[in-house]
Amino acid sequence: MTTGTTATPVNGTAGAPGASHAAQESQGTDPAAERLRRWRLVLGGEGGGDGTGCALGGTDAAMDRTLEALYGSGPGSGAGSGQGAGGGPGGGRRAAGLGGSAPQIARWLGDIRTYFPTSVVQVMQRDAIDRLGLSALLLEPEMLEAVEADVHLVGTLLSLNKVMPETTKETARAVVRKVVEDLEKRLTARTRATLAGALDRSARISRPRHRDIDWDRTIRANLKNYLPEYGTVVPERLIGYGRAAQSVKKEVILCIDQSGSMAASVVYASVFGAVLASMRSLDTRLVVFDTAVVDLTDQLSDPVDVLFGTQLGGGTDINRALAYCQSRITRPAETVVVLISDLYEGGIRNEMLKRVAAMQASGVRFVTLLALSDEGAPAYDRDHAAALAALGAPAFACTPDLFPEVMAAALEKRPLPVPESFAPHGGSGAAG
Repeated sequence: MTTGTTATPVNGTAGAPGASHAAQESQGTDPAAERLRRWRLVLGGEGGGDGTGCALGGTDAAMDRTLEALYGSGPGSGAGSGQGAGGGPGGGRRAAGLGGSAPQIARWLGDIRTYFPTSVVQVMQRDAIDRLGLSALLLEPEMLEAVEADVHLVGTLLSLNKVMPETTKETARAVVRKVVEDLEKRLTARTRATLAGALDRSARISRPRHRDIDWDRTIRANLKNYLPEYGTVVPERLIGYGRAAQSVKKEVILCIDQSGSMAASVVYASVFGAVLASMRSLDTRLVVFDTAVVDLTDQLSDPVDVLFGTQLGGGTDINRALAYCQSRITRPAETVVVLISDLYEGGIRNEMLKRVAAMQASGVRFVTLLALSDEGAPAYDRDHAAALAALGAPAFACTPDLFPEVMAAALEKRPLPVPESFAPHGGSGAAG
């Protein structure tokens, strides 16, 4: 096995439920022996050939075989030749590979779920798809039922959507729906609460009726008018809540790059789009693009439909997508445009920047997210990001947990909560 790749799954098992059997086997061993055992699992190599002199048995040996089937290297029989992840050792060193046998793959998927926690299982599944070319196997319903569903698996399924046989599509939709429903449970309540507060604050007025007065903010705004002899504040300026909660106050356009590298962002953006569309005080539009532009707004009631309306892969024409979004803006001062893209533009760069500048000059709040995912900083076009920042539209990666705060700041026209790694000179905010 390769040292760098297998270290994460092995270390990830420590104290995890999926590794409970291995932990039980190691109980009662002295610290030195336990260190050798762990190094043996990390380094791989049969019969202690890794240099540790430590032989594995029982659950440890079975766990090692599941890792070897994916991360092993060098000549040998391996799972690719019919051994299977749970099979006995063969002659010589195993080669990485799970072969073309569907039952064998299903057994391996079951093994990794037995020995490793869910977070590690998801990493190993992604590695199996990337390293061993198992995407085609996801076109088989029995394989889809065996895998651990996550955002990255959804991205892979969406990229295979156009070649997926009819017998698999219903299973694929069920897998995607499960992931989407989990994300909605995680994200909806906080997003709605955060944005509802932002919308209420943006609707405050200075000549409210008595029942609409925001007394807390009114008192704070008039503290300079405190009269100690009377023990009271003279409210020269009243601050109140607007009463337009039932009408559309703000417009949001999500403009999403559907190139292959943006798969996780497309999944999260579709879920957030559905949440925003469910808020009556927001008029939400969702647009996806590669070299063509597709408006999926009429499908926002079901993010699964949105996702299956995308077509991951292909080129990128940001300028064309922004031209379409610009044509749909009716109230610039009340509109937020969120571009979600790694900014690798295949269209006309200068025209793209001119459109952003024109939208901002008209009063549109423009936000650029390099990614909307849990993975952190993506690969992106730094020249384009710098050019947008120079226009007052800082580009930064955003986690799903941060997205509600970003949208709230954009709606209220206050500085965006730009992560420090993307803020100029290490700052923690940007006025965008």
